[in-house]
Amino acid sequence: MTGEKTEEPTEQRKKQARREGQIPRTPDFGTWGGLLVASLLLPMTVSNLADRVHGLMITIAATIDNPSDQQALLLLQTGLRDVAIVAAPLGVALFAFSIAASGVQGGLRPAAKLFMPKFNRLSPLSGFKRILGPRALWEAVKALAKTAVLGTVLYLTISDLVPRLLTSGSFSLETILATVASTATNLIRTAAVAGIVLAIADYAMARRRIGKQTRMSKHEVKEEHRRTEGDPQVKSAIRSKQLAMSRQRMMAELPKADVVLVNPTHVAVALRYDPAKGAPRIIAKGAGAVAAKIRQKAMELRIPMVQDKALARSLYRDCDLGAEIPAHFYETVARILAFIMMLKAKGSAAGLHRPTLS
Repeated sequence: MTGEKTEEPTEQRKKQARREGQIPRTPDFGTWGGLLVASLLLPMTVSNLADRVHGLMITIAATIDNPSDQQALLLLQTGLRDVAIVAAPLGVALFAFSIAASGVQGGLRPAAKLFMPKFNRLSPLSGFKRILGPRALWEAVKALAKTAVLGTVLYLTISDLVPRLLTSGSFSLETILATVASTATNLIRTAAVAGIVLAIADYAMARRRIGKQTRMSKHEVKEEHRRTEGDPQVKSAIRSKQLAMSRQRMMAELPKADVVLVNPTHVAVALRYDPAKGAPRIIAKGAGAVAAKIRQKAMELRIPMVQDKALARSLYRDCDLGAEIPAHFYETVARILAFIMMLKAKGSAAGLHRPTLS
């Protein structure tokens, strides 16, 4: 029992829905938008085409008295080239708009899952649900709205055009054709704008439907969070193992230390100084039980330990493992290293020391 789906989809669920093709779309936006683009560019396209055809006819008339195969082929090539040049802006604009319309509605990535056969669609019960469901009702309302809008636009356009044509006896044929063309263009534009408004409403309904389909129950959100973030117990075990491995590496480096600074029981910081590699580095550090292990190991390895509460605390708090000590600690650490060298020269460096450094 997963519970009622009352929660908004997570980002992971949204990505999965997009991969499965659950993206709000409406084909009407591309159709009506393309029609509007065509209505805006078509007058210019027709005008340019008429000019090209007029020029072509003049060329044909000039060469008709002395025709030849070469001239006929040249005229054909010129005509095809002119048609392509005139139609190119319209074709490019329609193609660009179709791509943009698809991109705005969720991107251009195809969902492979949509091409997989779904045998549950063969079920009569599923068929009746699709026919009598809310989506089918919306499609019916949308079809009626399209019919009503287009009918109204067509009626208003014709009721305005017919009286003008009946009283156009004194007009030239060119004027009448221009009037009809202008009215037809306005009809297409008005219908396209109305169609775009309906397409926006259809997109809103599709978005609402997809939103309901991708909703999740509280249990699903919790399970997804667990899968995404990982089981807390498993993560804790991994962290513990990583810390253990890090401590093992740190303890393996401890024999290389020149001195271990202690505080005196709570904190321990091991330093190694190699002049060829720069300033002294922290090769081991720890507090509590880890500090106790460092001190015990230092005793076993006869690494000198120096008690300096303030320095040990500061290095443990401010420096990362493996890092060089900051410059403002150079003088203090140099005195301690000099002290250790003096003890080694006397043969008594091992053990815990409480030097008085001036």
